[in-house]
Amino acid sequence: MRCRGIRGATIASSNTKEDILSATRELLQKMIETNGIDKEEIASIFFTTTMDLNVEFPAAAARELGWTDIAFLCGHEMNVQNGLAKCIRIMILFNTEKKASELARVYIRGAEVLRQETRIEGR
Repeated sequence: MRCRGIRGATIASSNTKEDILSATRELLQKMIETNGIDKEEIASIFFTTTMDLNVEFPAAAARELGWTDIAFLCGHEMNVQNGLAKCIRIMILFNTEKKASELARVYIRGAEVLRQETRIEGR
């Protein structure tokens, strides 16, 4: 069994607690469902936001889902000129027998532009 990582991204509607948590919950659930991840196999999750999202930690959404035994880390993305605004990114590290090529990245709510070549339509 190997530890593998998957990435995903979404856009929050606004810089409010509710919008940040809603967008993060939706993305987390889609990443887990799309890749068939068992919560018990998750080693850690990294959350980042762009600098314009600063009223709530996105990891709070995972805590609301009852994920209390997983290590989380939040941070801000680099402030790259012309970067995507109000963006939340997630990287889940988990143990799996799957090959890296069998895992799917999940980009939703307008974040699809970040990875056009690996986009998951409608997820």
